[in-house]
Amino acid sequence: MERVRLDKYLWAARFYKTRSISTEAIDGGKVRVNGDRVKPAKDVKAGDRIELRAGDSEYTILVKALADKRGSAEIARTLYEETPESLAARSAAAERRASVTTKARRRDNASRMMVGQGRP
Repeated sequence: MERVRLDKYLWAARFYKTRSISTEAIDGGKVRVNGDRVKPAKDVKAGDRIELRAGDSEYTILVKALADKRGSAEIARTLYEETPESLAARSAAAERRASVTTKARRRDNASRMMVGQGRP
């Protein structure tokens, strides 16, 4: 297998849960191949660079192997290699999200402070 449709590849690599969601993401401009906006039928090959957004995460991956059928997560992980820059950016974004104070966290902190002061 030398080439696979982009929507099939992203589905097989488990970036998107269904092919239709994969197709919507590609049509919506959330996926680029080698820096260019593409269509779902674009053929990808080993060595291509794919930039995509899935949920809150942004990935930059290099295609290592091809698959047109969805397999286990272990097999999907062998289909691509995430760039070090992408890994660093995703971990930094996760830290920023974790540091955001939410209403629930404020309430939890306030209740802990009240327990320490002897208040109900």
